[in-house]
Formats: sequence, C-alpha cells, structure tokens
Amino acid sequence: MTTGTPVTTPSTTLRDVIGLDNRPPRLGESALIMIDFQNTYRTGVMALEGAEEALAAAARLLERARAAGTPVVHIVNDGGEGTPYDIRADIGSLSDEVAPVDGEPVVVKQFPDAFHATTLEETLTDLGFAPGGGKDLVLAGFMTHMCVTFTAQGAFHRGYRPTVVAAATATRALTGPDGTVLPAAALRSAALTTVTDLFGLSVPTAEDLPA
Repeated sequence: MTTGTPVTTPSTTLRDVIGLDNRPPRLGESALIMIDFQNTYRTGVMALEGAEEALAAAARLLERARAAGTPVVHIVNDGGEGTPYDIRADIGSLSDEVAPVDGEPVVVKQFPDAFHATTLEETLTDLGFAPGGGKDLVLAGFMTHMCVTFTAQGAFHRGYRPTVVAAATATRALTGPDGTVLPAAALRSAALTTVTDLFGLSVPTAEDLPA
C-alpha cells in the first residue's frame, strides 16, 4: 500500500507526437507581433499582475528586434468608445514604452485571435511572411491566457510557427467554474503550456532567442 501524494508523470506533447520542430527561431528571421500592449492593462478594472515587468521585457524584446531588422506588427484591441479598450482614449492607447515607430503597422482587432476579421495576414504577407511554409512569428503581449494564446492558435492554423516570449506576457487571477481562484501565475503557466502542447513554442526571455 502506498501513501502520500501520487507522482504525476508529464505526458508527451502533441508537438512531439507529430514530430514538429521545437528549436527556437532566430529573431532576425522572424516577424514580431506585439499584442495589445495597451494602457488598459496597467490600471483600473483590467490591471494585470506583473504588467509593468512584462512591459519592460517587451521593450527589451522590441529593441532587439529593431536592431536585428525584424519586421514588427503592433496589435490593438478596439472595444468601443467608453470602454477600457477605447483606442481613441488614453486608456486604450498603446503604452509609450512599446509605441510603434514610423513604418511599423498597427492592426486593429475585436476578437482574441488577432488574425480573425483583421488585416494581420495581409500585413504579414506584405512584409514577406505569407501564411504557410512554417515562417516564424515571435509573439508577446496581453493577456497570456487570452489574446496571446488564441493568436498563437490562429498563427498555427495558418501554417506559421509561433513562439511566445513568456516574460513579455502577463495575465490576471480568475475564478474557475468550481469557485476556486486561479492565481495569475498559474493561469499564465497553464496558457503557455497550452501553446507549447501544440500551437507553438515558448522561450523565457528575449535573450533566449538567437539573433
């Protein structure tokens, strides 16, 4: 008879089962997708745990990408006037630390998947990153469990190879259907695990991506 907590053995990922490549991409050979780095998530009802740290990590990633000549696309979520996602107001604007520079396109979305009903696929094609063929996309943004995860899924479905920079993401604690509060760190980890089971890769920081 055994006692104590059972030992759980991790399962093989779906990526391994079907033989997908798990090598991190080169930043200089990828396109960077900056997802919803809006003031929405820094204050008020949608403030995220670790948002400032994630924003600082995203700024470092963006600096490295620009230095490497990596195409950058910024995503912004438009929730409409008067909402925390009002892109016409300061609350919904992209944070100054990662604001676009001249020549960096901004794609407006209204769904968690930044590809759905937007110009993202067309924009990437114009930048030399047409869907299919396994081209690399590097993803960072808010929130880990929502728009980052579903954009990774959307990228995978279109034949891209997405990689999430974990440090440049953040989310918030939520109450589960059973009433249990899931801490932000646990939800973030679960979201990244969902991505890496099938849709793409995850690296801890920008520095873990070869130039």
